[in-house]
Amino acid sequence: MERLYSAEMPKPTQITSKTEDAYPMRINKYLAKQGISTRRGADELVAQGKVLLNGKVAVLGSKVNEGDKVELRGKRSPKKYLYFAYNKPVGVITHSPQMGETDIKQSVETAPEMQDVFPVGRLDKDSSGLLILTNDGRVTDRLLNPDYAHDKEYRVRTLDPIRDSFKKIMEAGVDIEGYLTKPCTVRKTGPKSFTITLTEGKKHQIRRMVSAMHNVVVDLERTRILNIRLDDLKPGAWRPIEGEELSTFLTKIGMKESSPGN
Repeated sequence: MERLYSAEMPKPTQITSKTEDAYPMRINKYLAKQGISTRRGADELVAQGKVLLNGKVAVLGSKVNEGDKVELRGKRSPKKYLYFAYNKPVGVITHSPQMGETDIKQSVETAPEMQDVFPVGRLDKDSSGLLILTNDGRVTDRLLNPDYAHDKEYRVRTLDPIRDSFKKIMEAGVDIEGYLTKPCTVRKTGPKSFTITLTEGKKHQIRRMVSAMHNVVVDLERTRILNIRLDDLKPGAWRPIEGEELSTFLTKIGMKESSPGN
């Protein structure tokens, strides 16, 4: 057995939240919260018979109760975790391209170091800007789980001039089809432009917020995720996230930088 986990004993780097100890918990969610893999990756481990629950082979959909023991069978090869900042151009699809479309994987697959990476989160086809690419499945839940309020900054240009009340209303929260958005920070940068910092990420949220204010987004670019900044990275280009920048990022999402295989 490679590792032994107990539902009573969370790992030191595990983030706690209101829903963190909600048992029974699906085994894929449990493994994801322990930082073993993404939920999809956990399902694959379970399907391969590599996960034991209280000494028995777990099955898809198994539930972990408080006090249960979860074991991972078989020694995995040491893995070097890679992290990149990528500037997604307008027109590139984040996931699941349709006929004639190009996704991020196709855009970066010619580079040897990018063979196994995937984007964390999404940007819609008409938006551009910062995405984090990595081969570390542990990052996905830590960065995207709505229980954790991680700030992301965007630069926005609108079709019509911004009203005087725009900033105040947007920051307080906007009703988008029955959902009231969380407080955010807005800074007007021109008659038809502003920056906005969010701690949530509903589908097409900024476009829907602007629409609720009787305006239209004509250009949307994400410029920052936590401490990772787009800066002067050109569209379609990427750079490694490493050193102090990486350490700070991992700390902010409740992880510690580890050596390959840890």
